[in-house]
Amino acid sequence: MDHTSQVPLGNWSAAGGSIAIDSTSVSEAVSDLDSPLMIVNTVQGLGLARGGDAQFGSNASNPQSYPILGIVPPVRMEMLGDATFRQDHGLRFNYVSGAMAAGIGSAEIAEEMSRHGMLGIFGSAGLGLARVEEAIDRLIPAGRQTVGASDIPSTDTSQRVGFNLIHSPNDQGLERAVVDLYLRRGVRLVEASAFLDLTPHVVRYRLHGIHRRPDGTIHTPNRIIAKVSRIEVGSKFFAPAPARILSQLVERGELTAEQALLAESVPVAQDMTAEADSGGHTDNRPALTLLPTILALRDRAATTYRFSQPLRVGAAGGIATPASAAAAFAMGAAYILVGSVQQACVESGTCDSVRQMLAEAEQADVTMCPCADMFEMGVKVQVLKRGTMFPMRAAKLYEVYRAFKGINEIPAGEREWLEKNLFRTTLEEVWRQTVDYFSTRDPAQIDKGERDPKHQMALIFRWYLGQSSRWANSGEPSRKLDYQIWCGPAMGAFNEWTRGTFLAKPANRKVATVACNLLYGAAVMQRLNMLRSQGFVVPPEAARVEPQTSEVLRSRFGF
Repeated sequence: MDHTSQVPLGNWSAAGGSIAIDSTSVSEAVSDLDSPLMIVNTVQGLGLARGGDAQFGSNASNPQSYPILGIVPPVRMEMLGDATFRQDHGLRFNYVSGAMAAGIGSAEIAEEMSRHGMLGIFGSAGLGLARVEEAIDRLIPAGRQTVGASDIPSTDTSQRVGFNLIHSPNDQGLERAVVDLYLRRGVRLVEASAFLDLTPHVVRYRLHGIHRRPDGTIHTPNRIIAKVSRIEVGSKFFAPAPARILSQLVERGELTAEQALLAESVPVAQDMTAEADSGGHTDNRPALTLLPTILALRDRAATTYRFSQPLRVGAAGGIATPASAAAAFAMGAAYILVGSVQQACVESGTCDSVRQMLAEAEQADVTMCPCADMFEMGVKVQVLKRGTMFPMRAAKLYEVYRAFKGINEIPAGEREWLEKNLFRTTLEEVWRQTVDYFSTRDPAQIDKGERDPKHQMALIFRWYLGQSSRWANSGEPSRKLDYQIWCGPAMGAFNEWTRGTFLAKPANRKVATVACNLLYGAAVMQRLNMLRSQGFVVPPEAARVEPQTSEVLRSRFGF
């Protein structure tokens, strides 16, 4: 391209500055995020000028100066995403660690995220109430009644945490009990996931304590980040609570008539994560189509309801490299949410054996299979298939469930195979353990199972599906082939990016280091794209963003 015909924006002279032309110096210049860059025309071609003296709007000819043909401003990691999201949640960075179920999204992860100015969500799904309350005790200091709310001072780095609230269509009593616990303990932020529709419980959580301030504004102490992959579900979270649910809550005395009236002016969720092709519950939607669709939903909802609270959309699913993080922000994501990659980090609530399996995964090493919590409905989750036979065995159980009306109808040969290879005990013994489990948690399940052989079979099969994730988290060596490891294709992309670097080793994968590298890489990618859009040819060597050690990140960015 002939740049001599371009009208210069001004002139640049060295005056102690420098010009980068070769790939190594270009990479160094772009990576210096705080320094503005000038694209200057030299006898050797276009270069990137740092420092020196820039004069804009002048056509004066100076043999010691170079014409400026473009500008790349500083890009700070702290400025990626929506500023109101950082302000409302007291964050430094628009980065969220997802609520990986069964405590895989651990208290340790939440603490590390919080300490580094990010948002960590504890993975409550699949855990008993006592275990969830233990996490609350750890993450919320005694006597503290707010967490994740806008009234948290920005200097309070210990409180940038939330807790998962997963939809439980087959156990609404559990969903209610979890909400009761959160309200009793003052949990102010939840990630609502896997919802097929709004329930009275999620609405009750959101509207608990809603009131009008003296200045007339409506205050909602509790916040919800809704994680969705379907527009029909998202539209319900980006709208006021339905009148039918409000009426139920008023009739039960769980909401006053005045609060129900105020509820008509606020969305059920102010923040929504567009969950693309992710691990666990997913519709395998491509992020390139899902995120713009949910952003358009946000705009329609904002126009329709005129909420005083801004509606925001984040991106999740497939975010595992600087390029994917940069793409999400470039498409308008208010924040990014990372799950599968965080599971592979040392602070996650799984075992070293699983972390090693994840470190060896490639993008094609994942598949869909039946899930435990919505087994009867045929709902599937995305899991790792490399190194485990769980996906095939789970699919076999669903096939048997569909074919027969109860365990007594299963042919003897088929039943023997299941008992020997999957359950390693008799189905009667599994039913006995299932009865023990539900006797205190939900006795109605036992009664229904004893009346309905099909339901009894579902509960027995769900025993294996539930235990498989526990075996994986605890690292039960005798059950390695039965490990259920929730994982999306992002894991393979992350492994490819980190191949040959210090992050290739599972022991070096710390959540804060990984998170900062993704944000740092996204900022570099944004600078590279600015260069390309102004006609600067980026050398291929300069376009690769290598992971940086925690020591380098600390010295350069105070991270």
